[in-house]
Amino acid sequence: MNLALWIVAGLLAAAYLFAGGGKLIISKEKMASMSSNARWVEDFSAGSVKAIGALEVLAAVGLILPAALDIAPVLVPLAALGLVMIMFGAVITRIRRHEFNFMVGDLVYLALAGFVAWG
Repeated sequence: MNLALWIVAGLLAAAYLFAGGGKLIISKEKMASMSSNARWVEDFSAGSVKAIGALEVLAAVGLILPAALDIAPVLVPLAALGLVMIMFGAVITRIRRHEFNFMVGDLVYLALAGFVAWG
């Protein structure tokens, strides 16, 4: 079980570090034009997109560093819980935009983050 948690937490950390970093670096307009999966940014201000990216990067760091350094490992499930809340918001946004195909991926990330939070 511990190995599975480390693997899932590592994969989530890599995914959210990459995705959150992209939201911090790339402009909102460029994100919207890059992919049909990123059209959700049209519903949010540029500052909100940057804030979501910052929260994702912080959660990615919070999934790995506390447990790896054995400093306040209680932060790992809290970081995972934060990702659950972010992904719950993503699912609500997908429902509101009628993007049900893309919502499946969001639900997978939500379930994986929930698994880490529970474990």
